[in-house]
Amino acid sequence: MRKVLRTYQFVQTMPEPIDRLSALLERFRARAHLFHQGPLCGLTQFAAQPGRGFLHVLRRGELELRHPPGSGLPGSLRFDEPTLLFYPRPVHHMFHNPPQEGSDFTCAALDFDGGARNPVVRALPPLIALPLAHVAGLEQSLALLFAEAGQVRCGHRLLADRLFEVVLIQLLRWLIDHHQEAGIQAGLIAGLSDPRLARALVALHEAPGEPWDLPRMAARAGMSRSAFAATFRLVVGQPPADYLTDWRLTLAQAQLRLGRPVKSVALELGYANASALSRAFTARLGQSPRQWLEREEEGKEGETAGKLLPADAAAGLLPSPARGRGAGGEGGSV
Repeated sequence: MRKVLRTYQFVQTMPEPIDRLSALLERFRARAHLFHQGPLCGLTQFAAQPGRGFLHVLRRGELELRHPPGSGLPGSLRFDEPTLLFYPRPVHHMFHNPPQEGSDFTCAALDFDGGARNPVVRALPPLIALPLAHVAGLEQSLALLFAEAGQVRCGHRLLADRLFEVVLIQLLRWLIDHHQEAGIQAGLIAGLSDPRLARALVALHEAPGEPWDLPRMAARAGMSRSAFAATFRLVVGQPPADYLTDWRLTLAQAQLRLGRPVKSVALELGYANASALSRAFTARLGQSPRQWLEREEEGKEGETAGKLLPADAAAGLLPSPARGRGAGGEGGSV
């Protein structure tokens, strides 16, 4: 009897790709508001307002970007190629452009759900300056954005706002894939860039109310418990359990701000009852949910008073005697 030799070919299957951003951006949206399209000449100042960032696109020309002392950023930066400037957090900054021809800009203010507590905002450096050519696929979005922002047509402002949000998502994609090049050393963005940690992080983001423990998180990442815990702490900057608590409390704050009862929020986020959520709240934030809500209401009253400003100040441009051309009339230079 002849022996039959059989050859088996083992094919290594690659893990299915995962969406690392949607669960974050669906819970904590970023809304863009176009407020300038066209040249800026001389000195233009952008005020820092709570919860507001900026996304500027230098289309052509030269720019000197200035920051005041104490901002933690370089006092002066120069750009001479098309560049995207992203301020995820409130930072006072100034553009100094040639006084004659100026430079061509498209600018949007960014309002982030949760303000300074927005997890994406917390994970980013105060300024990202990136040549447009570095981000693959950005050309098509910017071409549509410039076309809509450059002329008045039905719905052009609304469409330009949405296109700015598309540009922001493309930028965040790039940052996840190139976090070291962007100077992001540790944190959420670095964690999402790690293929194994990203699977655990996305699972926490999508289902925060599940009974997550270290073995279950490690299994989702496809790692041993010890390796997962050590790698998570090194890359994300805190232990997995602490990250989960922070994520749940950030979600709780967002829900409580909408007026939802503490009990229903607690059950949705994996706490046994309202008392368990209150204990976690107090341990982490130093105040109960009720105390925190009272302080939030006081802050809202201050924000309402602060919104009674001229249109250009509300957009983020400091009031000035000479107004530049802006989309919707909101622009200024001094």
